[in-house]
Amino acid sequence: MPMQPKISIRRHLLRLIRNRFILLGLSGLCLILGIWLIDIGIILQKASQGPVDAFLVLGGSITREIYVAELAKQYPQTPIIISGGSKDPCILLIFRRANAPMQNVLLEKCAKTTFGNFYFSQPILSQWQVHKVKLITSLTHLPRAKWLAQIILGSHGIWVEPDIVKEQGIPGNRESFLLTAWGLTRSLSWAVISQFYSPKCSELTKLTEVNLKAWQSQGFTVKRQCERQANLQEIL
Repeated sequence: MPMQPKISIRRHLLRLIRNRFILLGLSGLCLILGIWLIDIGIILQKASQGPVDAFLVLGGSITREIYVAELAKQYPQTPIIISGGSKDPCILLIFRRANAPMQNVLLEKCAKTTFGNFYFSQPILSQWQVHKVKLITSLTHLPRAKWLAQIILGSHGIWVEPDIVKEQGIPGNRESFLLTAWGLTRSLSWAVISQFYSPKCSELTKLTEVNLKAWQSQGFTVKRQCERQANLQEIL
Protein backbone atom coordinates (compact mmCIF):
# COMPACT_ATOMS: atom_id res chain seq x y z
CA MET A 1 0.00 0.00 0.00
CA PRO A 2 2.76 2.59 0.79
CA MET A 3 4.10 2.26 -2.78
CA GLN A 4 0.92 3.63 -4.39
CA PRO A 5 1.33 7.27 -3.27
CA LYS A 6 4.92 7.32 -4.59
CA ILE A 7 3.81 5.96 -7.96
CA SER A 8 1.00 8.50 -8.14
CA ILE A 9 3.39 11.35 -7.32
CA ARG A 10 5.83 10.17 -9.97
CA ARG A 11 3.11 9.96 -12.60
CA HIS A 12 1.90 13.41 -11.63
CA LEU A 13 5.41 14.84 -11.97
CA LEU A 14 5.92 13.18 -15.35
CA ARG A 15 2.59 14.59 -16.51
CA LEU A 16 3.58 18.07 -15.39
CA ILE A 17 6.94 17.84 -17.17
CA ARG A 18 5.27 16.56 -20.36
CA ASN A 19 2.70 19.33 -20.30
CA ARG A 20 5.44 21.90 -19.71
CA PHE A 21 7.38 20.67 -22.76
CA ILE A 22 4.21 20.71 -24.87
CA LEU A 23 3.46 24.25 -23.73
CA LEU A 24 7.00 25.38 -24.46
CA GLY A 25 6.86 23.74 -27.89
CA LEU A 26 3.57 25.40 -28.76
CA SER A 27 4.86 28.76 -27.53
CA GLY A 28 7.97 28.36 -29.69
CA LEU A 29 5.90 27.49 -32.76
CA CYS A 30 3.62 30.48 -32.18
CA LEU A 31 6.65 32.75 -31.85
CA ILE A 32 8.20 31.43 -35.07
CA LEU A 33 4.86 31.72 -36.89
CA GLY A 34 4.41 35.27 -35.63
CA ILE A 35 7.87 36.33 -36.77
CA TRP A 36 7.30 34.68 -40.17
CA LEU A 37 3.95 36.42 -40.65
CA ILE A 38 5.44 39.81 -39.76
CA ASP A 39 8.32 39.20 -42.18
CA ILE A 40 5.93 38.15 -44.97
CA GLY A 41 3.78 41.21 -44.28
CA ILE A 42 6.77 43.52 -44.70
CA ILE A 43 7.81 41.77 -47.93
CA LEU A 44 4.29 41.96 -49.36
CA GLN A 45 3.93 45.63 -48.47
CA LYS A 46 7.11 46.38 -50.36
CA ALA A 47 6.07 44.19 -53.31
CA SER A 48 2.70 45.94 -53.57
CA GLN A 49 4.47 49.19 -54.41
CA GLY A 50 6.49 47.68 -57.26
CA PRO A 51 5.66 46.91 -60.89
CA VAL A 52 3.84 43.78 -62.07
CA ASP A 53 6.42 41.05 -62.78
CA ALA A 54 4.13 38.44 -64.38
CA PHE A 55 0.60 37.70 -65.56
CA LEU A 56 -1.19 34.61 -64.28
CA VAL A 57 -4.28 33.61 -66.29
CA LEU A 58 -6.71 31.14 -64.71
CA GLY A 59 -8.44 28.71 -67.05
CA GLY A 60 -12.21 28.65 -67.38
CA SER A 61 -12.87 31.05 -70.24
CA ILE A 62 -11.16 31.82 -73.53
CA THR A 63 -12.05 35.49 -72.99
CA ARG A 64 -9.24 35.70 -70.44
CA GLU A 65 -6.73 34.43 -73.00
CA ILE A 66 -7.95 36.96 -75.57
CA TYR A 67 -7.51 39.66 -72.92
CA VAL A 68 -3.96 38.62 -71.96
CA ALA A 69 -2.92 38.51 -75.64
CA GLU A 70 -3.71 42.23 -75.81
CA LEU A 71 -1.77 42.79 -72.59
CA ALA A 72 1.19 40.94 -74.08
CA LYS A 73 1.38 43.54 -76.85
CA GLN A 74 1.56 46.32 -74.28
CA TYR A 75 4.05 44.50 -72.03
CA PRO A 76 6.08 42.21 -74.32
CA GLN A 77 8.76 41.53 -71.70
CA THR A 78 6.36 40.44 -68.96
CA PRO A 79 6.16 36.63 -68.61
CA ILE A 80 2.75 34.95 -68.75
CA ILE A 81 1.47 31.69 -67.26
CA ILE A 82 -1.83 30.38 -68.59
CA SER A 83 -2.89 27.77 -66.04
CA GLY A 84 -5.37 25.11 -67.07
CA GLY A 85 -6.52 27.14 -70.05
CA SER A 86 -7.93 26.35 -73.48
CA LYS A 87 -6.41 23.84 -75.90
CA ASP A 88 -2.86 24.82 -76.86
CA PRO A 89 -3.64 25.55 -80.54
CA CYS A 90 -6.62 27.73 -79.55
CA ILE A 91 -4.30 29.92 -77.48
CA LEU A 92 -1.74 29.93 -80.28
CA LEU A 93 -4.35 31.19 -82.76
CA ILE A 94 -5.51 33.86 -80.33
CA PHE A 95 -1.99 35.26 -80.04
CA ARG A 96 -1.44 35.01 -83.79
CA ARG A 97 -4.62 36.93 -84.52
CA ALA A 98 -3.66 39.63 -82.00
CA ASN A 99 -0.14 39.71 -83.43
CA ALA A 100 1.05 39.41 -79.84
CA PRO A 101 4.53 38.26 -78.75
CA MET A 102 4.65 34.61 -77.68
CA GLN A 103 8.19 34.12 -76.45
CA ASN A 104 7.31 34.70 -72.77
CA VAL A 105 4.09 32.66 -72.65
CA LEU A 106 4.03 29.38 -70.72
CA LEU A 107 1.09 26.95 -70.85
CA GLU A 108 0.57 24.91 -67.66
CA LYS A 109 -1.84 21.97 -68.03
CA CYS A 110 -1.41 20.14 -64.70
CA ALA A 111 -3.99 22.23 -62.82
CA LYS A 112 -7.54 20.87 -62.76
CA THR A 113 -8.89 23.07 -59.95
CA THR A 114 -8.45 26.61 -58.66
CA PHE A 115 -6.23 25.27 -55.88
CA GLY A 116 -4.20 23.48 -58.55
CA ASN A 117 -3.72 26.75 -60.45
CA PHE A 118 -1.71 28.16 -57.56
CA TYR A 119 -0.25 24.83 -56.43
CA PHE A 120 1.59 24.46 -59.75
CA SER A 121 2.11 28.12 -60.66
CA GLN A 122 3.72 29.26 -57.40
CA PRO A 123 7.02 27.35 -57.87
CA ILE A 124 7.32 28.78 -61.39
CA LEU A 125 6.64 32.33 -60.24
CA SER A 126 9.13 31.93 -57.39
CA GLN A 127 11.73 30.58 -59.80
CA TRP A 128 11.17 33.65 -61.97
CA GLN A 129 11.67 35.78 -58.83
CA VAL A 130 8.25 37.38 -59.26
CA HIS A 131 7.23 39.78 -56.48
CA LYS A 132 3.95 41.07 -57.91
CA VAL A 133 1.58 39.15 -60.18
CA LYS A 134 -1.51 40.28 -62.06
CA LEU A 135 -4.17 37.60 -61.55
CA ILE A 136 -6.48 37.43 -64.57
CA THR A 137 -9.86 35.82 -63.96
CA SER A 138 -13.59 36.64 -64.03
CA LEU A 139 -16.15 37.93 -61.56
CA THR A 140 -17.76 34.48 -61.38
CA HIS A 141 -14.47 33.12 -60.04
CA LEU A 142 -14.35 35.46 -57.03
CA PRO A 143 -13.73 35.66 -54.15
CA ARG A 144 -12.31 32.12 -54.07
CA ALA A 145 -9.59 32.70 -56.68
CA LYS A 146 -8.43 35.89 -54.99
CA TRP A 147 -8.34 34.41 -51.49
CA LEU A 148 -6.50 31.26 -52.55
CA ALA A 149 -3.97 33.32 -54.49
CA GLN A 150 -3.36 35.66 -51.58
CA ILE A 151 -2.79 32.73 -49.21
CA ILE A 152 -0.60 30.50 -51.40
CA LEU A 153 1.30 33.12 -53.40
CA GLY A 154 1.35 35.58 -50.51
CA SER A 155 3.04 33.01 -48.26
CA HIS A 156 5.96 33.20 -50.71
CA GLY A 157 6.12 36.97 -50.76
CA ILE A 158 4.18 37.44 -54.01
CA TRP A 159 1.65 40.28 -54.02
CA VAL A 160 -1.55 39.53 -55.95
CA GLU A 161 -3.29 42.18 -58.05
CA PRO A 162 -6.63 40.87 -59.41
CA ASP A 163 -7.62 41.87 -62.94
CA ILE A 164 -11.27 41.03 -63.61
CA VAL A 165 -12.16 40.31 -67.23
CA LYS A 166 -15.69 41.03 -68.41
CA GLU A 167 -17.24 37.88 -69.85
CA GLN A 168 -19.44 37.50 -72.90
CA GLY A 169 -20.26 33.83 -72.49
CA ILE A 170 -20.60 31.63 -69.41
CA PRO A 171 -17.24 30.80 -67.76
CA GLY A 172 -16.50 27.28 -66.57
CA ASN A 173 -15.88 28.44 -62.98
CA ARG A 174 -18.70 28.17 -60.45
CA GLU A 175 -18.62 29.34 -56.84
CA SER A 176 -20.16 27.68 -53.79
CA PHE A 177 -19.65 27.85 -50.04
CA LEU A 178 -18.31 24.28 -49.90
CA LEU A 179 -15.82 24.85 -52.72
CA THR A 180 -14.58 28.04 -51.09
CA ALA A 181 -14.30 26.49 -47.61
CA TRP A 182 -12.45 23.43 -48.94
CA GLY A 183 -10.13 25.60 -51.03
CA LEU A 184 -9.30 27.86 -48.10
CA THR A 185 -8.59 24.88 -45.82
CA ARG A 186 -6.24 23.31 -48.36
CA SER A 187 -4.55 26.63 -49.08
CA LEU A 188 -3.83 27.43 -45.43
CA SER A 189 -2.22 24.01 -44.98
CA TRP A 190 -0.32 24.26 -48.24
CA ALA A 191 0.99 27.75 -47.38
CA VAL A 192 3.04 26.08 -44.64
CA ILE A 193 3.94 22.83 -46.43
CA SER A 194 5.04 24.65 -49.59
CA GLN A 195 7.81 26.34 -47.63
CA PHE A 196 9.57 22.97 -47.62
CA TYR A 197 8.30 21.25 -50.79
CA SER A 198 7.79 22.47 -54.35
CA PRO A 199 5.67 20.43 -56.78
CA LYS A 200 6.67 20.21 -60.42
CA CYS A 201 4.30 20.15 -63.35
CA SER A 202 5.16 17.68 -66.13
CA GLU A 203 2.82 19.39 -68.60
CA LEU A 204 4.51 22.70 -69.33
CA THR A 205 4.67 23.98 -72.91
CA LYS A 206 6.08 27.19 -74.30
CA LEU A 207 3.55 28.80 -76.64
CA THR A 208 6.26 29.13 -79.30
CA GLU A 209 6.63 25.33 -79.29
CA VAL A 210 2.97 24.52 -80.03
CA ASN A 211 2.82 22.71 -83.36
CA LEU A 212 -0.53 23.52 -85.00
CA LYS A 213 -0.02 21.09 -87.91
CA ALA A 214 0.70 18.24 -85.50
CA TRP A 215 -2.50 19.01 -83.58
CA GLN A 216 -4.49 19.12 -86.83
CA SER A 217 -3.08 15.78 -87.89
CA GLN A 218 -4.43 14.37 -84.61
CA GLY A 219 -7.93 15.61 -85.36
CA PHE A 220 -7.91 19.10 -83.88
CA THR A 221 -10.44 21.53 -85.33
CA VAL A 222 -11.25 25.04 -84.17
CA LYS A 223 -15.00 24.46 -84.43
CA ARG A 224 -14.99 21.48 -82.11
CA GLN A 225 -12.25 22.36 -79.63
CA CYS A 226 -12.13 26.16 -79.26
CA GLU A 227 -14.87 28.21 -77.62
CA ARG A 228 -17.22 29.65 -80.22
CA GLN A 229 -17.04 33.19 -78.83
CA ALA A 230 -13.36 33.45 -79.83
CA ASN A 231 -14.32 33.36 -83.56
CA LEU A 232 -11.04 31.70 -84.51
CA GLN A 233 -12.28 29.97 -87.68
CA GLU A 234 -11.67 33.12 -89.66
CA ILE A 235 -7.88 32.99 -89.28
CA LEU A 236 -7.36 29.40 -90.49
